[in-house]
Amino acid sequence: MTEATQAPPTRLPTQAPAIHYQVAMPQPETHLFEVTLLLSDWHAPVLDLKMPVWTPGSYLVREYVKHLQDFSAETLDKKSLICYKLGKNHWQIQTAGVSELAVRYRVFASELTVRTNHLDATHGYFNGAALFFYLPGFEKQPIRVTVSPPHPEWRVTTALSPVPGQRNTFCAPDFDTLVDSPFEIGSHRLYHFEVLGIPHELAIWGQGNAQPERMISDIDKIIQVEAEMFGGLPYNRYLFLLHLSSQGFGGLEHKDSCTLNYNRLGFRAKDKYERFMQLVAHEFFHLWNVKRIRPKELEVFDYERENCTPSLWFCEGTTSYYDLLIPLRAGIYDAKCFLEHLGKEITRVQTTPGRKVQPASESSFDAWIKLYRPDANSNNSQISYYLKGEIVSLLLDLLIRERHGNQRSLDDVMRAMWERFGKSEIGFTPAQLQQVIESVAGADLGDFFGRYVDGTDELPFDEYLEPFGLRLQPGHEGEPVPFTGLTVKAENGKQLIKFVEINSPAQLAGIDAGDELLAIDGIRVTAEQLNERLRDCKAGDTIEVAVFHQDELRTLRVTLDQPRPTRFQVVPVERRKPVHEKNFAGWLGVPLSTIG
Repeated sequence: MTEATQAPPTRLPTQAPAIHYQVAMPQPETHLFEVTLLLSDWHAPVLDLKMPVWTPGSYLVREYVKHLQDFSAETLDKKSLICYKLGKNHWQIQTAGVSELAVRYRVFASELTVRTNHLDATHGYFNGAALFFYLPGFEKQPIRVTVSPPHPEWRVTTALSPVPGQRNTFCAPDFDTLVDSPFEIGSHRLYHFEVLGIPHELAIWGQGNAQPERMISDIDKIIQVEAEMFGGLPYNRYLFLLHLSSQGFGGLEHKDSCTLNYNRLGFRAKDKYERFMQLVAHEFFHLWNVKRIRPKELEVFDYERENCTPSLWFCEGTTSYYDLLIPLRAGIYDAKCFLEHLGKEITRVQTTPGRKVQPASESSFDAWIKLYRPDANSNNSQISYYLKGEIVSLLLDLLIRERHGNQRSLDDVMRAMWERFGKSEIGFTPAQLQQVIESVAGADLGDFFGRYVDGTDELPFDEYLEPFGLRLQPGHEGEPVPFTGLTVKAENGKQLIKFVEINSPAQLAGIDAGDELLAIDGIRVTAEQLNERLRDCKAGDTIEVAVFHQDELRTLRVTLDQPRPTRFQVVPVERRKPVHEKNFAGWLGVPLSTIG
């Protein structure tokens, strides 16, 4: 392969080529996928190939090409073709007089996440964006993919349609669909079930304590609740891919499938199982919100660079609000559990100092450079659009319900967005989103959006909760301790300071994230002991904190502050009124008295 600083002129052929990928993994222990791109009916002097730098649904430039090696191109009679590398993800091949050719390369796959590739002795998994090139100008061309498993007992599972008469061969109508259709190859367990007359599959890779029968029963309920909300299912077949791993957590949505990664032993404990069902509800809700109802900036994907939008608070945050509600509506847990889960989410927001710095819309826009690239100051300077959007969506739902006696809700916003933008897959603008929400609410929400979406005002929880007979109660995990602003974690025998809150006693004393905590008032302290030691103190006391700062011993005087809430719970108001009972029952479907 030859590197070039300037690209020879490119002319697209008038006739579209036939595109066929072959994916092999003859030695899965090496973690190398062997990919061959076969092109026929090619009629141009040069061929451009580009690999995506990100995957839709995961808003970070991940530079998938960094895992690519051994790139070459040749004619079908094995004559090498000249290749130029023109950019980090861009190759150009000299093809004058060549109508059929093969491009070969290998991709290292050892990262087990929902948006990357993974290959080992037990299975193969890949996402289109992380494995395949696209031909600029031919993104709408059909693409065939043939997979060659290394063992005869390995099966191939994907949401793509199989090509009749061709073993392990599938067809994507265009490159977007190929990117949107992950593959699982191996001896995974495959379960078939039907919901609303439509076939579904659950593929499970890995060992653990998952109970497929119970899981499928609850997934069935989630599908039915969401289908009822939107008036049906927008697909002919759906696939759930579940990877059981030691520490993984995550999901990635697709139009006809989703990939889930969950702790292999996380299905027996009640709270962990409920968290898994929330993950299922979240990714399935994305069928509508994100995959079909999506911002104008994501209407047509640009696979070469960031696709920034200020609306991820709605795409992800509103979906996060519904991933709490859907299991409640499906009967997987009750209203009391729902409020407990809601309290945990509010706690995460209210204990993040960055909520006072970064608006939800800015968090959305900056996802590509901030959320997935945290540093020691992130919690001081930013807030997750998942979290802030989730709680903003809660307030909008309560606002609409209270104004209309539960005859309208955020559900109506979702249905209106589906009818206006989702069915035709026309991207919406921030102004159009606000207009739809205002039309359902029957009110001008300019002040609300200015303060809570585009601004950093504190969220007025009690104002919106009170009409439903609820309030936000701050509290503490265990006995309260004086506030230092330190977050400390034991790592490799050291007590490392991972975070220092802005303007906290610790920061004002000169302690930095990355320092090693040694002692308080001359006595050694560990991360586990820190709160217990602080219980011997009170606000206003000054303690001496010894740390290693870049291997230099420092002893700093820290004046303690009043304890800060570490937990927030949504609880009933003390004096309940008939309107509280009516509103609460209309929202969550049960009497307020059922939660105590």
